[in-house]
Amino acid sequence: MPSVPTILQRILEKPRAEGEQLLESALSAFLDFGIKRTSMGEIARRAGISPATLYRRFESKNDLVAAVGVREAQLFIAEIDKRVQEATTGGHTANDQLVEIFVAFITQLANNKLLQRLLRTEPDTILPRLTTDAGPILAVGRGYLAEKLRALQASGDVPDFDPDLVAEVLARLGQSLVLTPDGLIPLTDETAARDFARRTVLPMIGVQPV
Repeated sequence: MPSVPTILQRILEKPRAEGEQLLESALSAFLDFGIKRTSMGEIARRAGISPATLYRRFESKNDLVAAVGVREAQLFIAEIDKRVQEATTGGHTANDQLVEIFVAFITQLANNKLLQRLLRTEPDTILPRLTTDAGPILAVGRGYLAEKLRALQASGDVPDFDPDLVAEVLARLGQSLVLTPDGLIPLTDETAARDFARRTVLPMIGVQPV
């Protein structure tokens, strides 16, 4: 299995334009039928190519599933980066960016359509990766979040907290919300989620709400 730095590096690479339609076709099939019930033939049909062409691109279905997973992670990170960047303009503070990192991370993760589909219909496939075997996924999430927090500490007026430890807490909170989204932490109302972050998350790392 690739190391955590290798996995994170692959996710942080810019998505390649070629093959986007193929991966989008695979994702749509996974959402409709689940991973187990989706055949390579169905994906080829949706992509408008022959099965032989598909197998030249991906030697196995597992390889294609992994590629879709990386693409989903890339889109996930791109959305977080976009929203944090937007929080740097219009008089927003470094604390606002901290809030946006938290809100974007938990809401994007908890509302991911593919994750929710697999949790409903193929829990035996996805649950081990999010529970007993979740170490690699948590490490990747922690690594990404820690880098965002370090960059924010270097450029903004935020407390001198341990970015690795805070990233660990955020990653584990995101993991919990994926598994059990029902609760008091708002996931569908981003305004409420930001208020929650200011009242609860910021004080946890030494920032007093204003």
